[in-house]
Amino acid sequence: MVTPAGVLPQAAERLDARPEIGADEVRIAVERLNLDAASFRQLAEKHGGDGDKVRAEVLEIIGSRGKMQNPVTGSGGMLIGTVDEVGPDSPLGLKPGDRVATLVSLTLTPLAVTDGLAGWDGRGEQVPCAGHAILFARSVAAVLPDDLDSRLALAVLDVCGAPALTARVVRPGASVAVLGGAGKSGSLSLAAARRSGAARTVGVVPSEAEAALLRDAGLADHVAVADARDPVALAAAVGEPVDVTVVCVDVPGCEHGAILATAAGGTVVFFSMATSFAAAALGAEGLAADVTMLVGNGYVPGHAEYALELVREVPGVRKLFEGRLTL
Repeated sequence: MVTPAGVLPQAAERLDARPEIGADEVRIAVERLNLDAASFRQLAEKHGGDGDKVRAEVLEIIGSRGKMQNPVTGSGGMLIGTVDEVGPDSPLGLKPGDRVATLVSLTLTPLAVTDGLAGWDGRGEQVPCAGHAILFARSVAAVLPDDLDSRLALAVLDVCGAPALTARVVRPGASVAVLGGAGKSGSLSLAAARRSGAARTVGVVPSEAEAALLRDAGLADHVAVADARDPVALAAAVGEPVDVTVVCVDVPGCEHGAILATAAGGTVVFFSMATSFAAAALGAEGLAADVTMLVGNGYVPGHAEYALELVREVPGVRKLFEGRLTL
């Protein structure tokens, strides 16, 4: 049941989060949420870093909407937990006791929290909690790997669509710039670009501190420090326009810089929930930019396995992820 009637779950104002499941549904006992970066940043900035206020607003959103969907960014995140009950007609191939990560957004996942988020200080994207969530027949979930810490796996699977789409777009010999290259999706995208045969990779970060981390990780041929919201400065930092630009930042206003940094005939992949379609479309028109623009929708077949493989096999990626988890 959704409100208003007739819309799909992501567009709904409220979902029915009661624990009873239908014949083709699955109930998950929730262990931890992972708020998407754009949503968490917006909440933290709104409340001046006050974790208690952030926690209270997240609780209010989940309680009032039956799902986690930030009303400002429109985005949510994903979760991990243990399969509690499986309907007889579920096509997901899950069984009770499986520890899983949901690979669909919290914006379309019925969710109820029962512990008041008492174990979360409101100061990080990962939210330990108790409650339940419901997966539909067309949901996507992955059984958590045994060889990775669950917090690490959750962080990786939260953004696993980015490297898979990057790998699909990048051709051998291409030049690639990744905005937000030291972040979760950004570091994975740099690794994917290199694995796909990119001849030149540029990682763009907003500060010298992040630049040092990215250089130490060894994921980019060139590391540039620039404000991605400043189109001219960003293009100058990237240098020669690239064939593919991947936008992995968690702040709005980066569309024009990404377009300006991309060569004619190139591709811009917007893998950020802070992206404005209008700004991207009208910006490309205003710049007379002949570029293909793609919206990363978070799903590419095989994306979970591919991202986990990168973390296992590329030490720099794993180091950046584990560094984030210790913050």
